[in-house]
Amino acid sequence: MDAKEINQNTEETQEQKKVETSLIEQFMYPKFGPGQMWEEVARIITENGGEIHFKKEVVGIKHNGENLKQIKVKDHSSGEIKTVEGDYFFSTMPVKDLINSMNDVPDGIKEIANGLMYRDFITVGLLLNELKIKNETKQKTINNIVPDNWIYIQERDVKLGRLQIFNNWSPYLVNDDSKSWIGLEYFCNEGDELWNMTDDDFASFAIEELEKIDIIDKDDVLDNVVIRVPKTYPAYFGAYENFDEIKNYTDAFKNLFLIGRNGMHRYNNMDHSMLTAMTAVENIINNVNSKDNLWLINAEEEYHEEK
Repeated sequence: MDAKEINQNTEETQEQKKVETSLIEQFMYPKFGPGQMWEEVARIITENGGEIHFKKEVVGIKHNGENLKQIKVKDHSSGEIKTVEGDYFFSTMPVKDLINSMNDVPDGIKEIANGLMYRDFITVGLLLNELKIKNETKQKTINNIVPDNWIYIQERDVKLGRLQIFNNWSPYLVNDDSKSWIGLEYFCNEGDELWNMTDDDFASFAIEELEKIDIIDKDDVLDNVVIRVPKTYPAYFGAYENFDEIKNYTDAFKNLFLIGRNGMHRYNNMDHSMLTAMTAVENIINNVNSKDNLWLINAEEEYHEEK
């Protein structure tokens, strides 16, 4: 990218600050989706001697009242439990799970943690020959597909909440640009009727809903995948009104840093979630003991859309 392109992008970014976030027309996006960024982060970590362990669950956290000392980690494949020690601990796990894993937690703090609420999430990916909705705008798109990145579904007679069109996030997400790759998003609660459906039944249910509102013809479906994500959205009801008591309790541990959406029980976007981690590391480097600047992220007025 040359200087002219950089200046142009900078000007466009500044101009977009005048537009509500959900209405901006340009943004930077990894060629193969956001997972590509985390794959690169993982590569850098391992190349520099770091270790990443998958399919592990924290089942115990030991502290001395001032610092976390060690954690017990269960391997989901073997069932083996190992003890890990560390100088600093960053937690992105749901606050409810964090508190319930710790020893010697006051009953009041446990009660608040167990009263925190979440909304869970199921997404259905569909590979299609085509969408029935067409591009009726002047905006040019590959294969003239409808130009939206996502569409909020308003029909009352379906449970579908939002539709993503992955072709428009990046054309490289679809191997054959004559096909459409979309995601159907359902907001639910773990253990409810939607959550307990089998993958095959849920895929069929989602396809029927989309055909019902005339977005697809089910005969055009080539493949599907169903993915469940528990505790996707931390909720601001239930015991949340007392969350400051948990914040004050966890902040008192000098080497524990709560970061990210679930880690802080805050509906941050990805940018803010990453910034909490970066700020936590800067605090350690600069010997900053207060955690206040972490909780200020996404609280300042400049981060919020004007209405």
